[in-house]
Amino acid sequence: MAAPRFGTFGGVFTPCTLTILGVIMFLRFGTVVGEAGVVYSVAIVAAANAITLLTSLSLSAIATNTRVRGGGAYFLISRSLGVEFGGAIGVVFFLAQSISVAMYVIGFSEAYRDALPSGGLTLAALASIVNAGVFVCVFIGAGWTIKVQYLILALLAASLLSFYVGAADSFDSTLLQQNVDPHFSPGTSLFTMFALFFPAVTGIMAGANMSGDLKNPGRSIPLGTLSAVAVTAAVYLSLVLMLGAARPASVLVGESLVMGTIARWPVLITAGVFAATLSSALGSMMGAPRILQAFARDNVLEWLRFVGVGSGPANEPRRAIVVTFAISQVCILLGDLDAIAPVVTMAFLITYGLLNLATFYEAITKNPSYRPRFRWCHWSMSLAGAVGCLAVMVLIDWRWASAAILLVAMLHRYISLKEIQSRWGDVHSGVLFERARRNLLALEEELYHPKNWRPIVLALSGTGWSRPHLAVYGHWLTTGRGILTLGQIITGEVDNRLERRRNQEQLLHRFIREEELEAFPAVVVARHVSDGIEALVQSHGLGALRPNTILVGWPNAPNRGEAFGAMLRSVAGLERSIVTVRFRPEPDDAWQAPPGTIDVWWRGHQNGDLMLLLAYLLTQNSGWRGRTIRVLRVIANEAGYDEVHQHLTNLIETARIRAIPQVVIAPDAQQAIQATSASSAVVFLGFEAPAEGLEQAFFDRMEAIAGALPRTVFVSSSGGMTLDM
Repeated sequence: MAAPRFGTFGGVFTPCTLTILGVIMFLRFGTVVGEAGVVYSVAIVAAANAITLLTSLSLSAIATNTRVRGGGAYFLISRSLGVEFGGAIGVVFFLAQSISVAMYVIGFSEAYRDALPSGGLTLAALASIVNAGVFVCVFIGAGWTIKVQYLILALLAASLLSFYVGAADSFDSTLLQQNVDPHFSPGTSLFTMFALFFPAVTGIMAGANMSGDLKNPGRSIPLGTLSAVAVTAAVYLSLVLMLGAARPASVLVGESLVMGTIARWPVLITAGVFAATLSSALGSMMGAPRILQAFARDNVLEWLRFVGVGSGPANEPRRAIVVTFAISQVCILLGDLDAIAPVVTMAFLITYGLLNLATFYEAITKNPSYRPRFRWCHWSMSLAGAVGCLAVMVLIDWRWASAAILLVAMLHRYISLKEIQSRWGDVHSGVLFERARRNLLALEEELYHPKNWRPIVLALSGTGWSRPHLAVYGHWLTTGRGILTLGQIITGEVDNRLERRRNQEQLLHRFIREEELEAFPAVVVARHVSDGIEALVQSHGLGALRPNTILVGWPNAPNRGEAFGAMLRSVAGLERSIVTVRFRPEPDDAWQAPPGTIDVWWRGHQNGDLMLLLAYLLTQNSGWRGRTIRVLRVIANEAGYDEVHQHLTNLIETARIRAIPQVVIAPDAQQAIQATSASSAVVFLGFEAPAEGLEQAFFDRMEAIAGALPRTVFVSSSGGMTLDM
């Protein structure tokens, strides 16, 4: 592949200048000065150029912050705001520039037909011939087209020189004084004149669109674009004074080519009109295919991959050029493009707005990777540019503005649904990081209140596939309301287990992705499992987002009761709630919620509040929705039945959880629990961590209580939450 060939003047300044100094300057600017007057016209030019200047500053900053490749606005926006915004803008901007080719070609053809004999050709036929000529120039290669643009720039400079010489001869200070104030005709205003003029300055991306063909885009784009904005702003401001001093307002408004009547050599003005329209057509025909080629190479839409292929040593986007030509030719054959013109303007403005927004986000997220070599751009300038673009869109036509924003939103949504993984870093992570950082600091300063308790669960699930029911229950208890971490302990020395740790963390990532869990992985290496659990419980999390609940599996082997009890005591000593899940037997499908009620056996508020809340969280999942929660308590005789039933009813009402109170009369609580909950979906039972030396006795006692119950969740609450708020 040949190296990019164009410098600042040929690759950026020339196409930008030729696109900005276009047909509106020759055919419509006189109307703006005649209607708005000199003072308001200066304000219009200043305001319009302020927006393009702010956008150019944003463009310069973002272009000097990354290695710029082909694709212009699409490349810059996609690498900052992400593939969704970049893809949406890529489609919109490509179509806008393709349609612009047709608009400029028709403008050239109309001027040609009015100035020279057309041999009886219809406007569509003449425009088709011109379009084919533009296509051939660009298809041959960008080098040839740049050379043609040098000639066009010379013609444009000659036409302006002719006008300035004629305007100097016609300069009348009295006439200038008369044209200072506006002369608005019915139906026109300062806003309508601004809307008429603004499309004249929407050419600042012409150089950036050639980014893949520049020798040094990081230098050429800022220097060439800002130079073009400065030069063209000076031209427009001088034209205001010259027009205002050369002709009365009625003539400025009444004659579309009033510049030709002022110029010393009118034929050069006609040549300037030809040059302006033809150069704009060439610039758009060069820029649009490069956007489409970059878009296709990023594989945003697979069916467009064929146009990403380059041709020749310069990697010319000839397939994309053919597509651009086809679109412009269809628009020419459709005839009237006046209705499409506002859409084109909106596409340019929304592109500029998003470019400003991208630079704004890059700056405010304080991402260390945002280190633009161009220093003359503050985030406030980028924000002002984005707001200005939106204001101008609404000012020109709020209906077309709404349509353009809706189109970008639909394309963004479509690309988002395709879940395309970008291969480049964008501003999303920076925005999320900065937002998370600020929120974590704010959360750390907040006075904790038990009403705001949320489940932050650390599930010791191993690889995930080894104990999937723990991951699933953790997901059920936290989805949409808390945070779930899947933890794994690897025994051994750290130095000897680094590779395995990396592999196991990747396996956990894969498990989370394949099971579609909202969870984070955490893998630690320790000499003993108990040491690893203690380390993970103590160190995992950040600030207020440390785990408050540890989810573990209940051992199947009775001989592990002592070690398990010791682990529970250590976790309880670290002031974490404990939830341990016991299955007899292990379920075939961990995701399958079994039929039956959700039973909470109440023995007091110490564990009862957490058990009832966890039961409620289960019912918020689709598989558990509609299940009945029963709050049960065993009493030895009927003497206290009414009091206990009323107590359960009151606590359910206070908790605002839909549940059924049920008092069970039985002399043996253990038998009552097993008999009453034999067919339940899941049973919640409270416990206290065993004292030292009583671990095995604790394990045996809990095993006896659960007995043959198929699904039991033992809960030990460390406090910090309550249901009566």
